[in-house]
Amino acid sequence: MSADRFLEALKDEGLTVVEVGNWREHNRNHKGPWGPVHGVMIHHTVTSGSARTVEICRDGYASLPGPLCHGVITKDGRVHLVGYGRANHAGMGDDDVLRAVIAEKRLPPDNEANTDGNRHFYGFECENLGDGEDPWPAAQLEAIEKASAALLRVHGWNAPSVIGHLEWQPGKVDPRGFTMDAMRERIAERLK
Repeated sequence: MSADRFLEALKDEGLTVVEVGNWREHNRNHKGPWGPVHGVMIHHTVTSGSARTVEICRDGYASLPGPLCHGVITKDGRVHLVGYGRANHAGMGDDDVLRAVIAEKRLPPDNEANTDGNRHFYGFECENLGDGEDPWPAAQLEAIEKASAALLRVHGWNAPSVIGHLEWQPGKVDPRGFTMDAMRERIAERLK
């Protein structure tokens, strides 16, 4: 979908969207292909403070240039668009997981990192320390649900197309503080 359709889909789902700079053209497409896209990946940022979190996710840092996702979901439930196209969020992950996402089947354990996830997933970074204790406000969880459902509607996908980083890449723990199974249940209900 185009960047404009991406924005429209999020707004149509009832989200408050903040457009950050030149997000439509801000990407890593020069480092490799983007697409075909097969799903949505959810992360936590290990940061606090919305402004700083959005800045890091837009700009990245020396060893990992931005954008680090397509949208940043802050604790207040707003979605800050920071990039569109290839983003440094998923890294290398398990090809068996990708096949399960495409088939919309239950995910196998992620036990290898042999496939470029930055090519195949939309990414949402969610403001949270990721320590299992930092709260996930209701507005933020609802925004994760809505943002995921918005993209699934456009593509005709179902809830199994939404995964957590911890389900893609061995050693990752994000998002920590809620389960992806519970989030997929919420998304499935919204899609009904």
